Amino acid sequence: MSLKQTIEGDVMSIVSWLFIAVVCFIVIKSILDFIKGDRRFGVRLQDSRFSAELFYTLLMIYTVVIIGFGLIYFILSIQGIILVEFGEVREVGVFGSIVHSIYFSGVTLLTIGYGDITPIGVGRFLAIVEALIGYILPTAFVLKLVQSQGRMNDKNDH
Repeated sequence: MSLKQTIEGDVMSIVSWLFIAVVCFIVIKSILDFIKGDRRFGVRLQDSRFSAELFYTLLMIYTVVIIGFGLIYFILSIQGIILVEFGEVREVGVFGSIVHSIYFSGVTLLTIGYGDITPIGVGRFLAIVEALIGYILPTAFVLKLVQSQGRMNDKNDH
């Protein structure tokens, strides 16, 4: 391997990890902004009943997390094998790898876990973190609604 190939490989590795860090930042910031009640998605929960705003916000948060983790799995798969299908390493193109990564991310976040695609190495830790987020997000929405209802009751009492 020549020095030029080594340098190019190191640069690609640094760029990949930088991209992963940016995606992680966006996912974490989106979740924290929701918890704080920020208007990043153009929606702020002000009412305690189910509404299109609540559905839209939930859909946007889940979409950001699924795509974010899907991109992380994809970038890591470029660095090496991270997802295996039915216990075997399968040769898929770039598009196939993106599809597998986003599919696995969605199945993991929604805590379905079919088992057809499984992570290996660092992917296992990422899958646990993503499943935990998927498990906790609905609780955060319910708590947000209860908090909003409490504020509405306090306003009505005064």
